[in-house]
Amino acid sequence: MKNREPENVVFETIAGCTLVIAAMAITALLCQLIAMAVPLLESRLLAQVSAQGAPRTLVAVFAHGDDEGPSAPVLARYAREGVQVYMIVATDGAQGAAHTSIPRGPELARVRAEEARCAADALGIHAPILLGFPDAQLGNYMEDPSRVIQLTARVQGELQRLRPDAVITWDGATGHPDHMLVSSVVTQLVRAGAPGAPERLFYAAIPAEGFRAMNPTRGAPPFAIPQAKYFSARVSFSAADFEAARRSMACHKTQFSDDVVQRVSEAMRAASKGELSFATLLPAAATTDLFR
Repeated sequence: MKNREPENVVFETIAGCTLVIAAMAITALLCQLIAMAVPLLESRLLAQVSAQGAPRTLVAVFAHGDDEGPSAPVLARYAREGVQVYMIVATDGAQGAAHTSIPRGPELARVRAEEARCAADALGIHAPILLGFPDAQLGNYMEDPSRVIQLTARVQGELQRLRPDAVITWDGATGHPDHMLVSSVVTQLVRAGAPGAPERLFYAAIPAEGFRAMNPTRGAPPFAIPQAKYFSARVSFSAADFEAARRSMACHKTQFSDDVVQRVSEAMRAASKGELSFATLLPAAATTDLFR
């Protein structure tokens, strides 16, 4: 074995030490980068998980227990997707004896409350929130001048409690004063910036085909259907969602015969073609999601 020259030994030693020092420096730099990156990535990940984990909330506000029909497939869709879906019903339904021998009054109100619970269960949404105001008398100022004020306060209180991300209500133009008044109350709350009332307010409307199927001899009330340009939200639904909506309508046995349920379901299936259209309170770009 040959002896190495002293200068070679010195060179090799210096080179080795340099490599060790460089490796240590690189390691230290990597540790610093990791230490800086981990908190940033962790905060972003936690924020993303938090956003994804926070359930969205959708609230529908109607006058009667059977008013969910025009938006029912969409309510079922969002409930199926994990959204917290609630339905607020303003009146007790005690005057709605369209298809029953039950006399108008407390007994009919009790039955209609059960029908509303049946419908909510069929859609997969939370049990209905029944405010119990007198049916067909929401706007009777002579009977109770404070009724609309009380209704406004009750609806606002529920919205503040539920904190929805979006709200659906009637377009209002159905010919029923209760529908129009509830729609106006919800609109007023949103415009006034009431706590709990989101700006994402959508109006459900019955298409002409639905009116004709419901009442072939009468059809749609004049000037009841908004022009197509106002429907900026078009939300799709599945066949299962539509079936859930049909079952929910069938729950309202005091309101609809089996024949009407079948006729309206067929008409709405053909008219909707797998999506429902909603008008918006504020001018908005076209969307396919009530939450975007």
